[in-house]
Amino acid sequence: MLAWLATGGCATSVPPAIRVPLQAVPTVGEVQQAPQQYIGRQVRWGGSILGVRNLADSTEIEVLARPLEDDGEPRASGTEAGRFIVRLPGFSDPAEYPKDRLLTVVGPITGLVTRDIGAYPYPYPVMAASSRYLWPEVEPPTAYPYPWPWFYGQYGYGPWYAPGYGPWYGPWYRPWYGPW
Repeated sequence: MLAWLATGGCATSVPPAIRVPLQAVPTVGEVQQAPQQYIGRQVRWGGSILGVRNLADSTEIEVLARPLEDDGEPRASGTEAGRFIVRLPGFSDPAEYPKDRLLTVVGPITGLVTRDIGAYPYPYPVMAASSRYLWPEVEPPTAYPYPWPWFYGQYGYGPWYAPGYGPWYGPWYRPWYGPW
């Protein structure tokens, strides 16, 4: 019960529209093949941010699509499912959406736009964001989780807390440590 209460606070910051999966969501590839069939359809897509571009009245975020977990978070190491563009109304600072951060967006598909990736013309599905969530950065684990690389005894931290170690025990208590 306490574990449920402790972890329940983390999920409240994610908007409900992001957490709740939609039924029969088309993939980016399906929309690229038949865009007219899916215009106006609500989708929940997510992935890694590739870039941000500000226009006169909106902001476009280019996203490399990735499969979503049940809670809506994109898998960081999942297979790519194509690219799509998210349109946000007004100005959004590109610093708010840094490259390679994970983003999940819910909204209707508004069309298809073709842009070049290198010399290749790529068809981008475009969606208007009605709800979005920028997932927090995950800090990599430290190589050594303890503050000091010495023995941790049952009584505390450091070599002086190891059982039977220290000047108060004397050389007769543990003769293999040698004289002090």
